[in-house]
Amino acid sequence: MNETDYMRLALKEAQNAALIGEVPIGAVVVWQGKVIGWGHNLREHLEDATAHAELLAIQEACRYLNSWRLIDCDLYVTIEPCLMCAGTIVNSRIRRVYFGARDPKAGATKSLYEALEDSRLNHQVEVHEGLLADEAGQVMRDFFRAARKRKKAAKKKLKKS
Repeated sequence: MNETDYMRLALKEAQNAALIGEVPIGAVVVWQGKVIGWGHNLREHLEDATAHAELLAIQEACRYLNSWRLIDCDLYVTIEPCLMCAGTIVNSRIRRVYFGARDPKAGATKSLYEALEDSRLNHQVEVHEGLLADEAGQVMRDFFRAARKRKKAAKKKLKKS
């Protein structure tokens, strides 16, 4: 498998999130060519602000390796990680992060901050952006377009009542 294949797995996770009404972000952690952590957003279902795709995938990878150190691991995530996820990525010592589309409102690896490459921190992460960015961005656009449509329909139905 190559980087594109791993990102396609992350996109599949994002689509799984969308199917259950979660913001469609997916992530996978890869170690020695094997996916050892999977995740998609579950904040709504778990009612947990920390249930982001990246954190869930990292937690699974840590359990797999029986270690909090993911030194030789790479993370593939559909959307640019937020500040919370970036902190976890740095603290878990992930080697590389590949992400699809930027997040101009919360992105902490390129858009608002460059937390993963900050030399003031005790660990820096190699960042690769734009991998299947169009597909990742389209999943998000489709999800939010449908959400707005549902909200508009509910509002219209309420007015008729």
